[in-house]
Amino acid sequence: MFERKLSTDDPRPTSAVSHGVGVAGLIGLTCWILIARQYGMDGPYSALAACFACGVPMVLWSLLRDKVHLRPTTGIDWSNPKKLKDTFDISLVKLAGLWATWGMIGTIYCIGRWYWTGQYQFAMQMMEAAAPWLFLLSIPYVLFMDRFTIEPRDGAWHFGQLLIGGKSESDREQVYHHLRAWAVKGFFLAFMISIVPGGFGDLIRVDFNEIAGDPVAIARWLIVAMFVVDVQFATVGYLLTMKPLDSHIRTANPYLAGWVAALMCYPPFILMGDNGPLNYHVNIAEWAYWLQGRETILAVWGAILVFLTGVYAWATVAFGLRFSNLTHRGILTHGPYSWTKHPAYVAKNIYWWLVSMPFLVTSGSFADSVRNTALMAVVSGVYYWRAKTEEKHLLSDPVYKEYAEWMDRNAPIPRAVNWAKRRIGWWPAERDREPEIQPAE
Repeated sequence: MFERKLSTDDPRPTSAVSHGVGVAGLIGLTCWILIARQYGMDGPYSALAACFACGVPMVLWSLLRDKVHLRPTTGIDWSNPKKLKDTFDISLVKLAGLWATWGMIGTIYCIGRWYWTGQYQFAMQMMEAAAPWLFLLSIPYVLFMDRFTIEPRDGAWHFGQLLIGGKSESDREQVYHHLRAWAVKGFFLAFMISIVPGGFGDLIRVDFNEIAGDPVAIARWLIVAMFVVDVQFATVGYLLTMKPLDSHIRTANPYLAGWVAALMCYPPFILMGDNGPLNYHVNIAEWAYWLQGRETILAVWGAILVFLTGVYAWATVAFGLRFSNLTHRGILTHGPYSWTKHPAYVAKNIYWWLVSMPFLVTSGSFADSVRNTALMAVVSGVYYWRAKTEEKHLLSDPVYKEYAEWMDRNAPIPRAVNWAKRRIGWWPAERDREPEIQPAE
């Protein structure tokens, strides 16, 4: 089962996103960065404009080249519109459910004091400015889309039915799906918008004359650039969750373990921060401090870190318009997802080990060294756990199951892991005939 087969005999499953989508977004983002550098536009609004410059080319490519709006997975039939009078009542109920959901998210924003301090303040300002426009634009959008949607009674409609007292017609599972999907979007979109300005400003303001000839400074600038790419594409993904783009949420992770594993990696629940129980940064000085004076090693180490960050950013670019935690928005099989099912997690964890070097401490304390190393190992374990919970969710889709089985047969990292398991006796020979899909390789 795990012997590598010729690609013609065992073709990789088709990806929900084409390479062109990410390339188009990358070109648009690069053009805006060059314009912003030329005119010194390093502020937060320029950073948000970069999302626009990144997103528009991806939308155009998706619609004009890939024609995603015509896919059956959208649930839309453009050739058979319903009469407005036949869907008007449905749309009203759906709008009631949608507005009530937005009201709940807004209430949580108001109650959560962390949303009104630090970097989150910018996100709240943007949300406040956008709210009335979203409210008004949702009316014609819902009225129009319900005429073409094959089944307009979606989760928002079922939630609206529940609110207006139509419990007999409300599907509880549909309501739960709707609330989970919007919980993901409400939580992560605020976070993404809050971090958009920081790295973008650093990228625009850098003086190349100051970093020229310094391998550490060059590596750090390139790493910042890769993180800017990651943040921009991820933010666009959360913003453009729409059926006409086939980028809507099919399902949101229904497992509590998946939510716990993900949320502990983000504020305000983050456990790896300065005051968190998994803080592995105590008395560490990171890679440039320990390797200073060794120019060749610094350059090589920096290049490795840039490569890892590049893989991490590429994994987000590969999503195109569909990046989102805790959701299924179409199965990716191309780019770094043909190497491993979790390229971002693999790359970022190796990066953290190499950049922080937690086993070396400035205090000279053996206890600090052991503690930091152990906590870093726990952090890596958290991401392994996240990967397992994500796969448990996605394996309910036969397309993902097919992809995961193909990866076990063909992808380099899963094959290497499976080989190692067989070598150490973790994977008996008879398992080769009936393999278990292995998460988090």
